[in-house]
Amino acid sequence: MNFLAHIYLSGEDSQLKIGNFIADSVKGKKYLEYPTRMQQGILLHRKIDFYTDTHSIVKKSVSRLFPKYRHYSTVIVDILYDHFLAANWSEYSNIPLDEYVANFYDLLHKNYELLPKPIQRFLPYMVEENWLLSYATVQGIGSVLYRMNKRTKNKSGMNFAIIELEQYYTDFENEFRSFFEELELYTKNEIRLL
Repeated sequence: MNFLAHIYLSGEDSQLKIGNFIADSVKGKKYLEYPTRMQQGILLHRKIDFYTDTHSIVKKSVSRLFPKYRHYSTVIVDILYDHFLAANWSEYSNIPLDEYVANFYDLLHKNYELLPKPIQRFLPYMVEENWLLSYATVQGIGSVLYRMNKRTKNKSGMNFAIIELEQYYTDFENEFRSFFEELELYTKNEIRLL
């Protein structure tokens, strides 16, 4: 799962959301340097990633991309799944996506000092280009994949995955819907256990 799903799956708990959002920038036991609820958000993120990476439905989506994108296929699927969450947002939240995203950006700005340096560096670009809202369109996902390809020094070819998204749109969407229903249940249970 990519940014939007991790934020959404944290529910309404602000500190859990921030922890879940920053987790990829917090390595090993560095999570212990954060407030307790943020620590739990970081650990929740790791559990969500493990659950996602080992799930049979996700593996099916990844296998469709693997011959062309190899180990980048899992990253691409995470991004594509965020697209389907954003594109179908009204099925998951009563808060309009633009409002939800604006509230989250405000939350990050209010907690700026707690954010890891890499997050502090990309936050202005994230907000200016409104990454989270852009996930809702195919064009927006194309921009995300383009940026990700640049981060791999153009080795991944991820920018071309928009072709597979359009070609297999219904297949990916159906897989997302089936998987996300299970992921929501799993995450709610994990939050209860925190």
